[in-house]
Amino acid sequence: MDRRAFVKISGVIGGTLGAADLLTIGDALANPNADRTTSLPVLDRVKAEPGEDVLIRMQRELVRAMNKPLEKRRWGMIIDTRKCVACHSCTVGCVMENKLPPGVVYRPVIDQEVGSYPNVGRRFLPRPCMQCDNPPCVPVCPVKATWKRPDGVVVIDYNLCIGCRYCITACPYQARTFDFGQNWDQNAAHGNDGGLALTTCRKYEQEPSFEYGAIWHRGEGVIPKSPVGNARKCTFCVHRLEHRQLPMCVTTCLGRATLFGDLNDPTTLVSQQTVQNNAVSLKPELGTEPKTRYLL
Repeated sequence: MDRRAFVKISGVIGGTLGAADLLTIGDALANPNADRTTSLPVLDRVKAEPGEDVLIRMQRELVRAMNKPLEKRRWGMIIDTRKCVACHSCTVGCVMENKLPPGVVYRPVIDQEVGSYPNVGRRFLPRPCMQCDNPPCVPVCPVKATWKRPDGVVVIDYNLCIGCRYCITACPYQARTFDFGQNWDQNAAHGNDGGLALTTCRKYEQEPSFEYGAIWHRGEGVIPKSPVGNARKCTFCVHRLEHRQLPMCVTTCLGRATLFGDLNDPTTLVSQQTVQNNAVSLKPELGTEPKTRYLL
C-alpha cells in the first residue's frame, strides 16, 4: 500500500473525513459488488497483513458485521487497562463527536492512586456504558423511553424521556448523565474583550449532533427541548456504526487500549480477547452481564 492510500484509510478510520465522505465510503462498504466511481480506498479492498494496525482489522470486522441483520450482531467492547495512559483522548473525542454540553460525559477516565509511599502507582479505568444484557436502567423507566436494541445496545428515545432520572439512579456504573440545558458560553466573557471567546462557543453549540442517526439542534432554553431535560448515555456511537465507522473512542485511543466488534463472530478481535483469563467485568455479582469488559 502506498503512502497516499494509507493516509486516506487513516482518515476514514480516524473520523477526519467529512460527512459526505463518510456516506460515500459507508455505501461502498455496504455494497462491495457495486460499481464504484469514488477514488477513495475502502477496507474491503485491503487484504489482512501481519502486524497491521488493530484499527484496520476492527474496521474490516465491522464491515463484515454490518452486512448481517441487526439481530445477528452483538456489539462488545474490551478495554485493556494495561495500555491506558489516561490521555483522555477518548473522552475528548466523545465530547466532540456527540457535541456534549457541560456536565454530560459519556466516557470519563477514572484515575486512582494505588499503593503506599514510596511504592505508589496510578491506574486508569475508562468507563463507557456497560451495555448490559440485563440492564437495570430499562425496567425502571416509567414511559419506556429506554430499551435494549436487538444488537444489544441500550438506547434512549429523547422524545419520550420525561427527565425523571430513575434510570440514572438505577445504573450501578454511573454511566448515565442528565442534560440540564447548560451551555459552554454561559460563563464566557462578554463585551469587546470577550467577544471572540463568546462567538467561538456559540458556533460550537449551534452545531447539531447526530446521535441515534437523527439531527438534534440544541436550542436556547430548557425543558422540554430535547435532548435538554433528558437522560443521556454512551451508545457505542450507533450513528457511526450505521455508516461502517468505529466508535469515536476506539479511533482516538492512542494506546489502542479500546477494542470493539461483534461478539457473535468468534473470529473478531474483541471476541478473542473477551475469553482471555484476565478479562473481567465490573460488579459481576449484580448479574447485569455487561458487554464492556476489561483486561487486567
